[in-house]
Amino acid sequence: MAQNYRHTLFDDAVKAEQERHGSRAAYLKMDANADGTPDLLTQKEIAFIEARDSFYMASVNAEGWPYMQHRGGPAGFLRHIRGNRIGFADFRGNKQYISTANVNGNDRVSLFLMDYPNKDRLKLVGHAATIELADDPAAVTALMPEGYRATPERAFLIDVIGWEWNCSQHITPRFTEAEISAAISPMAAELNQLRAELAALRANPEGD
Repeated sequence: MAQNYRHTLFDDAVKAEQERHGSRAAYLKMDANADGTPDLLTQKEIAFIEARDSFYMASVNAEGWPYMQHRGGPAGFLRHIRGNRIGFADFRGNKQYISTANVNGNDRVSLFLMDYPNKDRLKLVGHAATIELADDPAAVTALMPEGYRATPERAFLIDVIGWEWNCSQHITPRFTEAEISAAISPMAAELNQLRAELAALRANPEGD
């Protein structure tokens, strides 16, 4: 069972709030053996990570302000590299470089991965590092999705130390264009067939 996510984030202030609201005993029992050892990614988490076409990443600046950024690309652009390391190519965007600067100053990041149709979500925390394209072109381009029209500037490598699955409560299902197209494809095919049959009947109403 993954425990280091809670071990990392449940500091004394969090534990005090849990105690005040009556949930501390349950978490204490769940995490009795937590010792700071990273939660190892299993095949379930790896498959979920590599199926995503977007995620959110939070970092913190030098003054302690959190910053959340959306990252998107073709499914699989966030990759499992080895062990507990994941990574992605950072595509050229609006050139604000907030996440890059934050990570270079404080390597702690949090990732939020959503599967809206199935109402699943996975939270990750870890230590991130950046690799500039000019410093290691091979490492950066290796993370580029094949055939994707984007310009990489760097790579982000993240060593996950903790993960946790969240409950599905209050997640509103949402579907991509591709998912909707796949769902309505049988109905569209049947509709086209009926239209063809109707057109044939109109063209030959007597059945000759």
